[in-house]
Amino acid sequence: MDYRTKEEQVADYLRERIISGVFPRGSRLKQAEIAKELHLSITPVREALKLLAAEGYVSGDSYRGARVVPFDASASGEILNLRLLLEAQLVRGAVEHVTAQDISDLRALGEEFEKAFEAGDRAIARGVNYRFHRRLYDIAKMPQTLHFVQILWARYPFDLINAVEERGKDAVKEHDEILRALTSGDPSASMLAMRKHIESGWSILKSKQ
Repeated sequence: MDYRTKEEQVADYLRERIISGVFPRGSRLKQAEIAKELHLSITPVREALKLLAAEGYVSGDSYRGARVVPFDASASGEILNLRLLLEAQLVRGAVEHVTAQDISDLRALGEEFEKAFEAGDRAIARGVNYRFHRRLYDIAKMPQTLHFVQILWARYPFDLINAVEERGKDAVKEHDEILRALTSGDPSASMLAMRKHIESGWSILKSKQ
């Protein structure tokens, strides 16, 4: 059962599409079109856009429409360090609460990501990658930490990192490493695997600049 409100579900839908690049940075989000696509009234879409504006994903007036916020390159180093700190804590929490069903769900998402990458569909792969991390961090039962991480994601250059050709293949291996550590119940190994995953994407981006 989905415990989220309608506006939270819409906000998560929009976060995934912003991070995946389906809604490019600087593009306009029209609430009427989103509501029609999701078969919802305007109200939960408008409230979702307010949530995303507070997190830094969009800017503008939710009544007239909002725009996806451009990536701020100057903030990336600080944001990287905050991600490493907070996401490591979420992984530690996930180790404490993970179930066999959680592992199965994460493996299915890992396989879906690999198939999308092999098929050359980067937008789908990026969206699945978002769901993999979101599902993993939900397990930790640390909603405030996850909230701060989502704010960091709004400012992180996922679109630039995922445009690098070799990134998908590396990410597949790194997801597997995270899942092996999680399955073994080893918090230190799980935290290290996540740290390597985040740093790997960053190092690839920096090498291309």
